[in-house]
Amino acid sequence: MGSESDECSTAVILGVDGGTTSTICVCLPLLPFCEQHQLPDPLPVLGRAAAGCSNHNSVGENAARETLEQVINEALSRAGKNRSAVLAICLGVSGVNHPSDQERILNWMRNMFPGNVKIYVQNDAVAALASGTMGKPHGCVLIAGTGCIAYGFTEDGREARAAGAGPVLGDWGSGYGIASRALTAVVKAHDGRGPETMLTDCFLKSLGLASPDEIIGWTYADSSWARIAALVPLVVSCAEVGDQVADEILKNAVQELALSVKAVVQRLYLAGEDGSDSFPVVMVGGVLENNKGWDIGKEVIDSILKAYPGACTIRPKVEPAIGAALFAWNMMKEKEANGQSR
Repeated sequence: MGSESDECSTAVILGVDGGTTSTICVCLPLLPFCEQHQLPDPLPVLGRAAAGCSNHNSVGENAARETLEQVINEALSRAGKNRSAVLAICLGVSGVNHPSDQERILNWMRNMFPGNVKIYVQNDAVAALASGTMGKPHGCVLIAGTGCIAYGFTEDGREARAAGAGPVLGDWGSGYGIASRALTAVVKAHDGRGPETMLTDCFLKSLGLASPDEIIGWTYADSSWARIAALVPLVVSCAEVGDQVADEILKNAVQELALSVKAVVQRLYLAGEDGSDSFPVVMVGGVLENNKGWDIGKEVIDSILKAYPGACTIRPKVEPAIGAALFAWNMMKEKEANGQSR
């Protein structure tokens, strides 16, 4: 029988970031739980694998399960490990919005990992939060990419979310929301319902269209939300050179994104009773990345800090899949500290 030190030297933890576009799995070695031990920088990733969508709402249960199994098996294979080496796994998967969603994925994973493997299933926003807090489930994360969501955790385990309901239900601060409003503005300017805008010529040139009338056909030719969201840089560029319509669209997006964070902070009392307590706000997603002139992320941060001066904004140094693995590691570390068996 191997010693505990032998187990620790071979054991691994898995982290999965399952999105609507792609699914990533990373394999990390079991890191020491000692409080004095600093996490290595960079973290030692033993194996990494990528596949397509694992959101069961988008591709169905069978395809989602197959994708998760694929990335897990590939990451383990590239790490030179097998399933028996896994001590814990955290899956942050988009579409996990209800306990029934969690239970479904838990059942899939129990079939893959029978025995004492610790399995944690969360929304993919939790993986993004953990990527900024190095696995600690505390604070708020704002994701603004194709879609958007704000998600928060308290140190005693309470959680809350705002937005994240998709474009039909109004994720207006998202890339899709920004670009769809810009496309609408072009159509309204063309038919006389709205002011003229530089967005018209900018979109026509970029999309290779001859007339604003063709924007309607282009928009409905492909239902991909990411295809629409990819137009955000054009909206930013028009706002940067002074287009009032584009500027107003971005200001509205900033308000929506900041409002989502504020809603989570208020529901969880992350800033304390007087709003001055310190808490992390993790900023993730292409919409929040730095722009030279019109910086959406900076404007959102300024709005958050105006309401909550103690907020500590963080742009993650590691990817969400690593955040998910560190989430599992932190949960194991807490149980160890409380005298519970791994």
